Amino acid sequence: MKISANGIDINYSVEGEGPWLTMSHSLACDLRMWDEEAKRLSKRYKVLRFDTRGHGTSSAPSGAYTLDLLADDLHAMLQALGVKSTHFVGLSMGGMIGQTYALKYPGMFKSLALCDTTSSYPAEAAGVWVDRIKTVETQGMEPLVTSTLERWFTAPFRKARPEVVEKVAQMIRSTPVAGYAGCCHAIPKINLTARLKEIGCPALVIVGKDDPGTPVSMAEDIHKAMPGSKLVIIAEAAHLSNLEQPDAFNKALGDFVDSAKN
Repeated sequence: MKISANGIDINYSVEGEGPWLTMSHSLACDLRMWDEEAKRLSKRYKVLRFDTRGHGTSSAPSGAYTLDLLADDLHAMLQALGVKSTHFVGLSMGGMIGQTYALKYPGMFKSLALCDTTSSYPAEAAGVWVDRIKTVETQGMEPLVTSTLERWFTAPFRKARPEVVEKVAQMIRSTPVAGYAGCCHAIPKINLTARLKEIGCPALVIVGKDDPGTPVSMAEDIHKAMPGSKLVIIAEAAHLSNLEQPDAFNKALGDFVDSAKN
């Protein structure tokens, strides 16, 4: 389904009944990244998934995006759907959108799960994102597929579950260049660690033990900055910990949201 919000068309899906639970995917993925979670959680929640601006079948306008813009997209969608409050789960870029949103629109989130994400990047990381923008704008998405999959999944998993890896590879390939580049402008500018203590809702931080992109140290920084938050480190998982270790991920997530829903 699509809805017009904040000047773009946003592709979304809603499954189940109960309290709202909104899920936001990583860069170069789309709402299908959450298929397993939606299947499990829709038994007791009204699960809302959506394609971020520039991803999936949502609009992909050209130009630099900002995390504020992506948070405003989310807010406009929630308003259009009549959502007054929601649990929120975001992985990687989705977690950055969640942090930005929680600070910009306080009181909307019943709980916040931040997965394989960061609240800030060192200044020297900026060059990596500039290089990725240059690559996709000159050569398309294909040159990034192999290196991205190597960061996102451990080698044993890539060997054991090629069908999962290929599903993600197709998401990367199909990401619009304008959308990928637009989000690459936004991501490295995140700098919210000092403000995370302002977020009042229950918070869970999940990270794959072998995540090279947003490593355990970044998750620990978020956890330390959010008094009362819970930190879960998932063994034998890299960046897409929900896909690599779905049982461990969904137990941690499900237990947390269930405990925070009242």
